Amino acid sequence: MADAEGGVAADQDPGSGGLPSEADVVVDDAIGDVDAQAALAVDEAVEKAEEAIAEDVSELGLLTVERDDYLNQLRRLQADFENYKKRVVRQQTEHIERATEELVAHLLPALDTFDLAMAHGTEGLEPVYFSLLDILEGSGLQRVDPLGKPFDPNEHDAVLHEESEDADASPEVVEVLRAGYRWKGRVIRPAMVKVKG
Repeated sequence: MADAEGGVAADQDPGSGGLPSEADVVVDDAIGDVDAQAALAVDEAVEKAEEAIAEDVSELGLLTVERDDYLNQLRRLQADFENYKKRVVRQQTEHIERATEELVAHLLPALDTFDLAMAHGTEGLEPVYFSLLDILEGSGLQRVDPLGKPFDPNEHDAVLHEESEDADASPEVVEVLRAGYRWKGRVIRPAMVKVKG
C-alpha cells in the first residue's frame, strides 16, 4: 500500500522490494559505527593485554634471573661457610697437636734422666719410666733406636766419629749417646750418636 505521497507504507517491509527508510539507513550506519567502534575497542583491549602479558613475561624473566643470582650467591656463601668451618677445625687440630708436641718435647729431658738413672743401677724407677713412656707412645711418640743401623742425617746427630778399617763401608751407628724421638712420624729430636765408617 502506498500513502498519498507515493511513499512506502509504514507497515511495509523494506526488504520486500521497497526502499529503506532514512531511519533504517541511520540505524544501519549507527550499527556499523558501533560494530567498528566495538572492533576497535576489542583490538585495543587485545593489544593492551598482549603488551601487559609481554611486560609480565619480561618481568618474570628478570625475576627468574634475579632468583638464580640469589640462589648462586647463597650456594657460594654456604660453600664458603663450610670451607671456613673445615679450616677452623683444621687450625684448631693443628694448634692442639703443636701444643701437645711442645709438651712432649719438654718431657724428653725427663725421659733422658730416667735413662741415665736406670743405666747407673738406680732401682725402683722402671715402673714410673715405663708408665710415662707408654702414655707418651700411646699419644704418638716413637723412640728412635738407630744402634747398628746406617747413619741417617735426618734422624741422627753424629757427635763422635770413628774410622773404619774398610774405607768403602757406609757410616753406621755404633753407639747411641742420647735417644732420639719422633712425634707422629716426624722427628722432634734426632738421636745423638757415634758413627763408624
